[in-house]
Amino acid sequence: MKVYRTAQGVLVESGAQSFSLVELDWDALISGDAPRALIESTRPAVHPGPPPRTPDSVGLLPPIGRQEVWAAGVTYYRSRDARMEESQAAGGGDFYDRVYSAERPELFFKSSPHRVAGHGQAVRIRRDSRWNVPEPEWTLVLNAAGKIIGYTIGNDVSSRDIEGENPLYLPQAKVYDRSCALGPGILLADGPLPAETEIYMEIRRGAATAFSGSTRLAAMKRTPTELAEYLFRENRFPDGCFLLTGTGIVPPNEFTLQSGDEVRITIEPIGTLVNRVE
Repeated sequence: MKVYRTAQGVLVESGAQSFSLVELDWDALISGDAPRALIESTRPAVHPGPPPRTPDSVGLLPPIGRQEVWAAGVTYYRSRDARMEESQAAGGGDFYDRVYSAERPELFFKSSPHRVAGHGQAVRIRRDSRWNVPEPEWTLVLNAAGKIIGYTIGNDVSSRDIEGENPLYLPQAKVYDRSCALGPGILLADGPLPAETEIYMEIRRGAATAFSGSTRLAAMKRTPTELAEYLFRENRFPDGCFLLTGTGIVPPNEFTLQSGDEVRITIEPIGTLVNRVE
């Protein structure tokens, strides 16, 4: 079952059926322990009218209400290498090697809801940065108790030159308006996704592919449960939260995003998140 946030309510896809729930509160859906049961209990409020709409036929909103977005770093070996390279001149390269092997993961705040772009909306690159990349990430949807209730796709847009100049600049490299995208919707969890699940990213520039790459969940060093447990240590999330799990797809060092690029991230069976770059 997948759920999508729209201006008209919650659009639900269940097998071959789709229906809108105009009275279902998005934050209650995310924060609670049993989203499927909540959907079924609200289902009598199905909006009457023409045949059910699909995500392609409605304007989707970012699948976030009052939730915060957090992120995990250096969960893939490729990411470890890239961040060591970018920060070597600043003397920070060793940090990332050590955190990759440490028991405690790197976790950081990524975005508040108003900074998040949804499917079909624009993400931004900083005007004071020369080296910007998208980071395609499998994203956990966690309820108020820290339980994984679903999955979505995240794009952790990052300014690599700013972070590389000094690791203490990480918040400026990661947190600014529309530096995060989520969507297109949420796949409610029946269990973990298979380890062989592929994450694929394509960056289109005009009519050509400027970069493409893929990885699999099996390449992650840390488990989703481990990351969620650390995030909820000494932290409360009354409305639930989102946790990006890191990236294993890193464009070459000579690549940087440009205004007008289109970033397409696919994780089946979640779907494809598409964003243009401003």
